[in-house]
Amino acid sequence: MNIRPTILLADDHVLVAEGVRKLLEPEFELRAILPDGRALLKAIEEFAPDIAIVDISLPLLNGLDASRQLRKHSPSTKIIVLTMHSEPSCVTEAFRIGVSGYVLKQSVGSELVQAIKEVLQGNTFISPIAQHAVDQATRASMTERKGESKGFDHTLSLRQREVLQLVAEGKSIKEVAAVLNVSNKTIEFHKTRIKKQLGMRSTAQLTKYAIANGLISIY
Repeated sequence: MNIRPTILLADDHVLVAEGVRKLLEPEFELRAILPDGRALLKAIEEFAPDIAIVDISLPLLNGLDASRQLRKHSPSTKIIVLTMHSEPSCVTEAFRIGVSGYVLKQSVGSELVQAIKEVLQGNTFISPIAQHAVDQATRASMTERKGESKGFDHTLSLRQREVLQLVAEGKSIKEVAAVLNVSNKTIEFHKTRIKKQLGMRSTAQLTKYAIANGLISIY
């Protein structure tokens, strides 16, 4: 019996997720569609898929930080980013984390299945439309190694980015504490430190920063 490769999809846009489902089902086994980054990490433990297809702009935990944790806990699972973001900083960070593919949503119909097949063979796939951004990202990465640039949002720690994303999504201190399973006081501490490190005073400023750095999406 021919065993089909197993896949998890993390995307909170229902129409996109259903479109991807129809695209994949003829050749692959789509185990689950997850609405946020934290649900993805739980599903990875349950299903241990061959491939995780991950949007960057996920609620609760963005796709890049979810992928970073996924790489640690399930290194055998290959990651393909499926996103609207073609910015050099996003591409750089994705491949720094260790993803195997980067597909833009505008090209999903013609490229996603090809990307999966390439990745399953141990290769890397990048949407041709994003290639120019990748070239720029490579040059930026070389500059960073020389100590001339901090690169993509390395101002904050992973936990600080988690707190920032949840705050920017409009959650209260109590709600953020519940999601991260820590005390309200701990969240207040992190929020204060984040504001100080970024030189900001208001939640509105933090939200704007989160949007600019791809931690949350406005669409």
